[in-house]
Parts: sequence; C-alpha cells; structure tokens
Amino acid sequence: MLVINKNGSIVNDRVKVKIFHGIEKRALVKIKGIILHQTGGSSAQSSFNSYNSGRAGAHLLIDKDGTIYQTASLLKQTWHVGKLRSRCLAEIKCSPTELKLLKKFNPSATHKREMKKEIPYRYPSNSDSIGIEIVGLALPLSEPDPDKRTYEALTKEQSVSLEWLLSELKLELKLLLTEVFRHPTVSYKNKTEAATATW
Repeated sequence: MLVINKNGSIVNDRVKVKIFHGIEKRALVKIKGIILHQTGGSSAQSSFNSYNSGRAGAHLLIDKDGTIYQTASLLKQTWHVGKLRSRCLAEIKCSPTELKLLKKFNPSATHKREMKKEIPYRYPSNSDSIGIEIVGLALPLSEPDPDKRTYEALTKEQSVSLEWLLSELKLELKLLLTEVFRHPTVSYKNKTEAATATW
C-alpha cells in the first residue's frame, strides 16, 4: 500500500525518494489527474541532470529496470504539461462558438480558454496534475526534427511499475482512470510519446 506523508513524499519500499527542489513550483492544492511522459533520455541519471537545472520536471520517474523515483513533492506543482489542447474537440463536445474559435490554430489562445474550464471539461494541467516520466529515447537520434522520431517501447519492468503506481495513486488520491493521459493527448507533443504505456 502506498502512503503519502505530510511532506508530500510517498512512503513505500517500491519508491525511492530523490527530491529535486528546483523543479518544485507553487503549491499543488488538489490533484485531479496524471500525465504520462517519456524523457527522451537513455537513463534516470540523464533526467536527474536535467532536473538540476531547476526548470521543468515531473513528480515521478520510472527507470528502464522498473525502479520508481519520486523527484518532487506531491504537494508542489511542476512544469510538465505545457499548453493544453482542447478537450471538447477531442471528445466531440465543443459548442459552435468554440468550434469557430478552434478553426484558427492558436495554442496560446486555446490554452487560455481551456484554463477557464474545470476538469472534466478540460485536461489536467500543471496546476492540478501529477507528472510521471518514463525513461525512453526518441529515435533515431540523427533525425533533426523531434516530431519525426519514435519513442522506445516501455520495458516489461517499466510497464509493471507503471501499472502498480497508477493503481496505488488512484486509490490514495481517489482519482478516476479517465483522468490519466499521455502527454501528447493533452498538449502539443510528439504523438509517439508514452504510446506504449497501458493502464
């Protein structure tokens, strides 16, 4: 069983707590969703090196051998999502007014409109979601356009750890699995990121 202590750290033998305070931003008051990412790097250490810069990062990271690291408090926001896509467009539920506005591709304007909505009418964002990074390269590295690369499939060990982690977080935080998304579903990212993640 997973327990979250008063500092926002997970207490469980399956999770190694290695907090990078630089990636922690303002308070995360209510967790309403989970976003799954892939790192683009070959190891947990490459992500840790990036987290030392203090900019973007996620709350949890799953290495290729299935080791789960907690890298930020679950009481703090991290920058892991980016500009939100329109959820009503994906779910074919937009009003005629919204459809008209969405005809013009403008990610900043779409994000601003989305953030005025509540979940489940918009996707989870930095302000109300946990980010889980899964170590995996986007290949081939020689391809200069990152959107033309394909992310590696999750290892068996990563899949087992992810399934366990999502199951435990869902119970502890009382989250619906309908509010767990791959990064490219909610934001403008490479469509293959976390494509092989299942839950």
